[in-house]
Amino acid sequence: MSSRKSKSNNLIQAEYLSQVQGILRERFCHQSPHSNLFGVQVQYKHLIELLKRTAIHGESNSVLIIGPRGSGKTMLINHALKELMEVEEVSENVLQVHLNGLLQINDKIALKEITRQLNLENVVGDKVFGSFAENLSFLLEALKKGDRTSSCPVIFILDEFDLFAHHKNQTLLYNLFDISQSAQTPVAVIGLTCRLDILELLEKRVKSRFSHRQIHLMNSFGFPQYLKIFKEQLSLPAVFPGKIFAEKWNENVQSLSEDRSVRDVLQKHFNVSKSLRSLHTLLMLALNRVTPSHPFMTAADLMEANQLCSMDSKANIVHGLSVLEICLIIAMKHLNDIYEEEPFNFQMVYNEFQKFVQRKAHSVYNFEKPVVMKAFEHLQQLELIRPMERTSVNAQREYQLMKLLLDNTQIMNALQKYPNCPTDVRQWATSSLSWL
Repeated sequence: MSSRKSKSNNLIQAEYLSQVQGILRERFCHQSPHSNLFGVQVQYKHLIELLKRTAIHGESNSVLIIGPRGSGKTMLINHALKELMEVEEVSENVLQVHLNGLLQINDKIALKEITRQLNLENVVGDKVFGSFAENLSFLLEALKKGDRTSSCPVIFILDEFDLFAHHKNQTLLYNLFDISQSAQTPVAVIGLTCRLDILELLEKRVKSRFSHRQIHLMNSFGFPQYLKIFKEQLSLPAVFPGKIFAEKWNENVQSLSEDRSVRDVLQKHFNVSKSLRSLHTLLMLALNRVTPSHPFMTAADLMEANQLCSMDSKANIVHGLSVLEICLIIAMKHLNDIYEEEPFNFQMVYNEFQKFVQRKAHSVYNFEKPVVMKAFEHLQQLELIRPMERTSVNAQREYQLMKLLLDNTQIMNALQKYPNCPTDVRQWATSSLSWL
């Protein structure tokens, strides 16, 4: 009887865990408008006021939201649109058009996408327009209400705004900003970009029609706030079906946030990037280790996840190299130390390798020069070294100048983990230049 009861308890716990993973994964992967805003309340207030003036009072506006990747630009606009659409008179009237500079690579594609999102394909039909401006004004004209006295406000959200500035003559931006300046259809143009010099990219005629409103997001919170975000992101909501399980989970999250080793991991992560996206990646990797037999997240899970996050891809490539290729990389490292990062060529590297082989002939096989050359070319294919200039047909490959794309710490870390690395090779890597 007791075994049956424990089995049913395990099934319930597994069901709860499945729900927990569903809730948290959605929170980490999607910038859901239900999550909290962190440190951008002032900017949010500014943006929502601007959108309400367009949606309710029919006032045209334009604004740029500027901030580094992962600073919460998309989350900010999603929150503002969600709040705006909860107002009854707005939700029936306002139309949204979402464009992305990575997808709408020219104005023709952008115009088709605007037509599709405004559901005006039937209205446009096979009409031929003389210009882009004529086509766009026709679309907006078609949105006027039956009495033709007022129009539906349209909110244009332009993600990767700087890419639209590279379109020919910036026709789309010119016409959107022109409409937002004139007393036509109420339009709000919101650009999202991570370039601080965005205004320098705009043509004079486009710049003169832009309102020059800018909202900057700069992840200005400190580590205590970051720790608070960590707790909020992992905590379960009060409406979670399993109250007792949710309490235990939240208590575990609280104890994690007070754990010294967890704080060290978070501090390292915070020092590298304040971006919430990178925190979500860390938490996602830790969450993947939670199973019915290991139902709560531990400090070890977070430390393991941090190692995966900070894994160096170049150092990983070094683990798969042959001993000869490792020797060539160490020779390049010593050349960098001697000549203070000056470029080197194959002949110099080969000479260094020969010196080492003569000193340690018993541990490393003395390869023929063409074999060493082949290994050198393989390193170039793996992009661990790169030529300083374009190769000409007549140039001798042995004397082409190269640069090493690994630093000393990457080489030493890779050698520590390299399987069956000869001791002499490891000692050569750590040796000073006194033997030269």
